[in-house]
Amino acid sequence: MLDKELLLELQSYIESHLKLQILQPFESPSFQKSEEFQNIEIEDFIKIKRQPTFNQTLFRYIDKKGASDSDIYKRAGIDRRHFSKIRSNPEYKPGKKTVIALALALQLTKKETDKLLSSAGYSLSDSDTFDLVIQFCLEKKIYDFYDINQALDYFSLNPLI
Repeated sequence: MLDKELLLELQSYIESHLKLQILQPFESPSFQKSEEFQNIEIEDFIKIKRQPTFNQTLFRYIDKKGASDSDIYKRAGIDRRHFSKIRSNPEYKPGKKTVIALALALQLTKKETDKLLSSAGYSLSDSDTFDLVIQFCLEKKIYDFYDINQALDYFSLNPLI
């Protein structure tokens, strides 16, 4: 726990930095002009770099595997209403465990799983035990949730579903 002296120092630090922002306005003619150019560059960058949404990526994999939606969400242990939300809202991003469960239900490769996770804004980390267990299962083609949860339990981690 932080002591009172350190908390006061923190408060002073924040207040002094907030005052600096107020005293240094960002509005200047040269700034506005360069901001216009940056906006154009940013828009072009986004158009070039944008990848498919999670929704698009997921349903592309489902179609590619020739599976039905209900088979996948049941296998992944996902509620029908939750899956409906994923289907009907292209901007919806489920939690990381949900994305992993869907990837395992689809029996995706490590590369495909990485792509699906990335489309939702996630990744598998080499420094997280949970993520390493999932990576191991993907590489060994272990898709049975009972086996995966058993591996997670071995490391005293919460089950996937």
